[in-house]
Amino acid sequence: MSEFDNRAREWDKNKMHTERSEAIASGIKKMINLNPSMKALEYGAGTGILSFMLSDEFSDITMMDSSSEMIQVCVEKAEKNNSLHIHPLYFDLEHNDFEGRFDIIYNQMVLHHVADYETMFAKFYTLLNTEGYLAIADLFPEDGSFHGDNVNVHLGFDPEILSRMLKNSGFSDIRYINCYNLKHESGKIFPIFLLVAKK
Repeated sequence: MSEFDNRAREWDKNKMHTERSEAIASGIKKMINLNPSMKALEYGAGTGILSFMLSDEFSDITMMDSSSEMIQVCVEKAEKNNSLHIHPLYFDLEHNDFEGRFDIIYNQMVLHHVADYETMFAKFYTLLNTEGYLAIADLFPEDGSFHGDNVNVHLGFDPEILSRMLKNSGFSDIRYINCYNLKHESGKIFPIFLLVAKK
């Protein structure tokens, strides 16, 4: 069982997870002209906190995650809320191809866990409809203290470098903001960016 499987049942009890998602949801609404006809994909949805906050914005939401326990929590929340347009999906997009088309793809705090994120950008581009949007929220560059030792992750990202990579993948109209300052359990502050790109 993965770390995220083990943490799934306790994930929503952390108020920071909710506050962070609120800030990202607000940023997405400000930076993208959303409309209720859009089909959305949240990649690395976890327990779906962000998607449930955005549930009234889209006609259809696929919440994809490679943690079966996280997805099970999503299933239970969707059933409890009678959210028939929300579709939790256990799927590992990093290592498998997916057939589908979306008007917006968004994720939060996921990219630093993706080994080959440039290939993932190409997958996102393929999955998006023309004029579709990609929204990425993640850490600015950090010194490794966010996750600590012995965790194989990227140590945050420079949004300018990501912007150039996304442009090379075909994206345009790339913008980013500092959307949230995360207070770590160590007391250290880690700023999070929200980057938006258009196909």
